[in-house]
Amino acid sequence: MEDLRLRGFNTSSTTSTPPLHTLRHARRTTLNHVFIAVYTCAILAHLYHHAHKLIRSTILASFFINLSLFISDIILAVIWVMQQCFRVAIVYRSEFPENLEKVVKKLDFPALDVFICTADPYKEPPIRLVSTALSVMAYDYPTEKISVYVSDDGGSQLTLFACMEAAKFASHWLPFCRKMNIIDRSPEAYFASKHSWSSDAEKIKIMYERMKVRVENVLELGKVSEEYITDESERSALSKWTDEFTHQDHSTIIKVLLESSKIKDITDHLMPNLIYLSREKSKTSPHHFKAGALNVLLRVSAAMTNAPIILTLDCDTYSNDPQTPLRALCYLSDPKLQSKLGYVQFPQMFHGINKNDTYGSEYKRSFQTNPMGMDGLLGPNYAGTGCYFNRRVFFGGPSTFISPEITEISPYNVVNKPIQSQQIMDLAHKVAGCNYENNTKWGFEMGFKYGSLVEDFYTGFRQKCDGWRSIFCNPKRPAFLGDAPISLIDGLSQCQRWAIGAIQVEFSKYSPITFGTRSMGLIMGLTYTYYILLPNWLIPYIIYAFLPPLALLNEVSTFPKLSEPWFFLYVFLFLGAYGSDLLEFIVEGGTVQRWWNDQRMWMIRVLSSFLFASLEYFLKCLGISTYGFSLTNKVVDDEQSKRYDQGVFDFEVPSPMFVPITMAAIINLVSFFMGLMQVLKGSNSEGLYLQLSMAGFVVVNSMPIYEAIVLRRDKGRMPVKITTISTCLALALYVLASQVLFI
Repeated sequence: MEDLRLRGFNTSSTTSTPPLHTLRHARRTTLNHVFIAVYTCAILAHLYHHAHKLIRSTILASFFINLSLFISDIILAVIWVMQQCFRVAIVYRSEFPENLEKVVKKLDFPALDVFICTADPYKEPPIRLVSTALSVMAYDYPTEKISVYVSDDGGSQLTLFACMEAAKFASHWLPFCRKMNIIDRSPEAYFASKHSWSSDAEKIKIMYERMKVRVENVLELGKVSEEYITDESERSALSKWTDEFTHQDHSTIIKVLLESSKIKDITDHLMPNLIYLSREKSKTSPHHFKAGALNVLLRVSAAMTNAPIILTLDCDTYSNDPQTPLRALCYLSDPKLQSKLGYVQFPQMFHGINKNDTYGSEYKRSFQTNPMGMDGLLGPNYAGTGCYFNRRVFFGGPSTFISPEITEISPYNVVNKPIQSQQIMDLAHKVAGCNYENNTKWGFEMGFKYGSLVEDFYTGFRQKCDGWRSIFCNPKRPAFLGDAPISLIDGLSQCQRWAIGAIQVEFSKYSPITFGTRSMGLIMGLTYTYYILLPNWLIPYIIYAFLPPLALLNEVSTFPKLSEPWFFLYVFLFLGAYGSDLLEFIVEGGTVQRWWNDQRMWMIRVLSSFLFASLEYFLKCLGISTYGFSLTNKVVDDEQSKRYDQGVFDFEVPSPMFVPITMAAIINLVSFFMGLMQVLKGSNSEGLYLQLSMAGFVVVNSMPIYEAIVLRRDKGRMPVKITTISTCLALALYVLASQVLFI
């Protein structure tokens, strides 16, 4: 890239240089195209049948039922078409980091700034942050070129203390990793694995456990007491937490914990830079959630080190492969890609997920299969973590550079002063101020973009619209591993936040439906449109979850009879959609049981997270509600963990989000047995087979709900008040439908 070349990163190559990466297209691409053509014809025939039936409706109730199903199927058809855009150009990539030094001298490797974000030590345990920071500090990369910035948006002295402990432990951990050449550079992951320990490993493990106890003791106390402070430097840094200090109102805190030019480890090797940052907060200034924190990191890092490559990580997402930056460099150092390559995205993957992924927390489509399809177009979207950026990507398009308000934070600026010099520290504090962005282009034309709770999705989308492309790097060994929610309510709340963000993008002036398709082209624009339209699944799911079973209870047929040809079209559409999805899931390493749990959770999310996200967005438009950036809880109690390991649904925390899914489960269960009785009687039941099958499908998917209502007595059972409310609402809905629609 232009800035890499300008700043001394020699990327010259000749025709004889060994390859750094290769690309191949998926073998199933042609079969995908054929299936898309056949299935599209089936959809058109299905919609024709719907329209014909609608025109012939003579009764108002019948017209309403047919119109509802018609609208539902149009929405499903549109979303299906967009989903196929991920399957038209699937590609697989391979990297050869062992060839990198044959192309680029190690001394010429670009500097790397790592951004790690955290916001609440009680929801995001500091010891996870410590392991994440240590895992990237120990990369197989010149340590003097690595700078790790920890953004503490909660402004907690507990987080700063954990970072101080990490800095001290790093002087022992990094030499140990080099000496033993271990792959697991996260100490938490390494010591949790079943290794045969050497005497050196035993010593370092004891050291780590002592540090872990200190961090957890401080967390339990809620403050850093005098016994844990070891020198005046620590005391001075921690003294900023006065009685007037709150996480919503405080001045900027920047603490350089390790300075590469001054600090060496126990083997006399240079250490990476480690900087703690808590930006200025004021109750009267907007902070823009995580996007605002990342923009402060962009400016502060530009003032202090200004590395041309930036890695963004969540605090719980540790590096699982020490060669990850070298893999990213295989693309970032390729002259053929440099002019327009904005970032290299690694898949977001998780550790600790149970065998069958009960809550569908892997999100295989969003984080693994769909990005491969986007990679064959203009590249994957930014996933919020595990992404190596070219710093230049945050300052306009490849050919339209947007200069920041001061040259000291330009991506082309070279920092030639020590990071703790007074001039550098003054500038860093200035650009971290809560009012610094006033009357600037930050968050709108520069940096991470404001305007959506899903700042990662929105930022990546806007960068594609500016003309950048990206690469999906998916090595066999996961590059990063993070924590996934292991309680149902946490997973649904996380999905609700994502859905609100998608709706915000949908109705923004930069909507992928209009702006995106014009800027990126139709197919690439439709891949982004697919994501922002996901909350619209709510309409067909609500209709299909309630209308056919209510009709079945009233012995009203809404679908073709078994003897009609259209019956088999419905069967083909259902089996074709689910069958192709299952095949794609298994081809990319999934299992049938994981796929089943994934599609079941999809139904649950639509009827809960998407419903409440839509309600919250609507209330916000009316000025009744405000959005909040809710963190996903990463603290787990023993009972909750035990239920998750057993694959048992956890309904311990009562939530209104459980009501609609329980209503659907109750109505479909009753309608299934009533319909089954009608079929067994054989009286005018030919037209009820499809409704009975659909109700049965919902019933099978709802087994964990029935179990939680009837069979379980543990804390994770369905709360009685949720069951009572759901039953009453289901009964009321049945009475209303019987009196209005099925008279």
